[in-house]
Amino acid sequence: MKWRLLLSRDADRFLIGNKTKIDEEEIFDLIRKSLLKFKGESINVDIKKLKGEWDGFFRIRKGDLRIIVEFDFENFTALVEQIDWRGNAYKN
Repeated sequence: MKWRLLLSRDADRFLIGNKTKIDEEEIFDLIRKSLLKFKGESINVDIKKLKGEWDGFFRIRKGDLRIIVEFDFENFTALVEQIDWRGNAYKN
């Protein structure tokens, strides 16, 4: 089944305005790897279920970059809520 990937306004703004060499394809690849890990494959991706204010979301970490994603397994949809650096990712 094909997954739909949605970006929040904040996540889209980060990708458009970031001054580093992080591109959409790298973010999408990390999300694809996360989905494979959920299927049970042995994939090297740092993903963790969040608690508290971010309950129901997952954090994908690559170096200092944080991607906060909500997976809807029934509708095959992944919503990227936040993409930001370590210090700023969890702030609303």
